[in-house]
Parts: sequence; C-alpha cells; structure tokens
Amino acid sequence: MNKVIVVMLCIIVIIGAIFTAMLIFKQDKNEEPKTSVTKVSEENIIDECTEEYEEMKNENILETNSEEVKTSPNCAIILKKYYTKCGHTLTEYTNLPNDLVNSTEEKIQEVYQGWSIESFVPNQIVLFRNIESECGEHYLVKDENGKVVIYRILENGNEALYENTEISTEYLPDVDKINMKTGIRANGKEELNQVLEDFE
Repeated sequence: MNKVIVVMLCIIVIIGAIFTAMLIFKQDKNEEPKTSVTKVSEENIIDECTEEYEEMKNENILETNSEEVKTSPNCAIILKKYYTKCGHTLTEYTNLPNDLVNSTEEKIQEVYQGWSIESFVPNQIVLFRNIESECGEHYLVKDENGKVVIYRILENGNEALYENTEISTEYLPDVDKINMKTGIRANGKEELNQVLEDFE
C-alpha cells in the first residue's frame, strides 16, 4: 500500500514539473523581444545636394500655386449685347469652339477683341459688348385685310414686312382691332410671341 502511495506521489510530482516547465516556456514565448535603440546625432547635415533639393522643392510649389484657370471642353459662351440706341440687351448662348478648349482668359480676350469679359470660369464665359445702334428686334403688329401682319421697325424708323400670319382679326376684341389700325409695338421676340399668343 505504501508503494502505491509513493508511486502516486512520484507521478503527481512529475506531472507538476512538466506543467510548470510548460508555463515557463509559454511565458518566455509571449514576451516581445527587446530591441536596442541606437541614438543618432540630432545635428543637421547640410551640403550642396541638400540646398539644391530645397530649391527644387520650392520651385515646384510656386509652379503649382501659379496655375491659371483654363476653359474646359464643355464650356459655354454667353454673349451679351447692349444696344445703346434702344437700351435693349440681347443674350446669345453658344458652345466654345474646339480650338479654344484649354485656353486662358488672356487667349479668350485676344480672340474676342471688342468684348469685355464679365466672368471667366472653366465651364462658362460671359462676354459683354456695347453696340451703337438699335437691336433690330422692334416689331409692329397690324391688321391688314382681316389678317395679323408683322413688320420690323428699321433703325431709320421705316417698316419692313417681317411675316404674314394666318391669324384672323375677325374675332379679336374691339380694343385690339382699334390698336392694330396704328400697330401694336413689341420689343423683342419674346414680347412679339406674347402678343401673338393673345390673339390666338
């Protein structure tokens, strides 16, 4: 019986020793390896190469900051014409010609001489110009032989036939019939279209 107890105690001691050895081995594995740090001198070393590099770096920064605004391929041009004799402003919308894509404001000013640049952004340019004449969009709407006829008023004050319409004056209100004897004035195509819509 004593032999059994001794054997059991020996087995327990051996298992305990193995278990303790495993714990120690595992703990050593988890510890991070220590690294040695070597301090480098904080003194700046400057030579000709370092100075050249600094100069190149500064030049690149200046070039990036001085980039000019240029037109994009989908840029629109808005032309605003102010006619001094009648006081009207006509606005036209057009696309930028292909040969002016990627142009600077100076290039656009060079091509559109006589125009002032009101605004210049990559996708839109607004140009303005004074014109010493009438806009040529002054109309007179009259009744001739029971039909609505449109005349354009020329700069010298004369009337030129612009369009014979098929709109009958027979059912127009009396006020409109009286006004059309001398002619109803319309300034610009938008106003002319509004007058004609009222008659239809």
